[in-house]
Amino acid sequence: MTNTDLLRIALSKGRILDESVELLEKAGLNCEMLKENGRKLIFIDREQGLSFILGKPADIPTYVEYGAADLGIVGKDVIMESQGEYYELLDLNIGYCKMVVAKEKDNEMIDYSTVASKYPNITEKYFESMGRQTNVIKLNGSVELAPLIGLGDLIVDLVSTGKTLKENNLVEVEKITDITTRLIANKGSYQLKQDRIGSLVENLQKLV
Repeated sequence: MTNTDLLRIALSKGRILDESVELLEKAGLNCEMLKENGRKLIFIDREQGLSFILGKPADIPTYVEYGAADLGIVGKDVIMESQGEYYELLDLNIGYCKMVVAKEKDNEMIDYSTVASKYPNITEKYFESMGRQTNVIKLNGSVELAPLIGLGDLIVDLVSTGKTLKENNLVEVEKITDITTRLIANKGSYQLKQDRIGSLVENLQKLV
């Protein structure tokens, strides 16, 4: 079996990885090799005809769109931001959080003209839909800092427990959308490996 014959699944490193692996195991895949401690990013199981790729969440849609992976498991936030070409097959109902607009708790006069976010595409679309003109500043991390250092009154970011907002004296102003983890597929792979992908989707549907 060549590497292209394997069913290649790209998994997001970070907060949703453990839940993703647990779900795949319940769907009948042996994922024991993913539990090794180390820095490996590609795991191949020729007996199962599987390959797992671990990557940054923002890269998973790219792997899938360009055929480096047949399937990907990634948050809806990344899908909305990437705007790529692939099929979204299933809501896996794990990794729940929400995307919100937040501000400094003590700031009563909100200026919507400048918003900081790791999600510029989502942010721009949201504020356009609300009829508000905004300048979006893209940050790659610690978005909560923006109002505290004068980069803008508002941020758009993911919130799970709300603890990070609270610790930085920020409060939610508006909820943009709920976010869960999704299964996506390369369009070509979906046709060529339809039986294997369909079988996995069927097993996952029974769980979610």
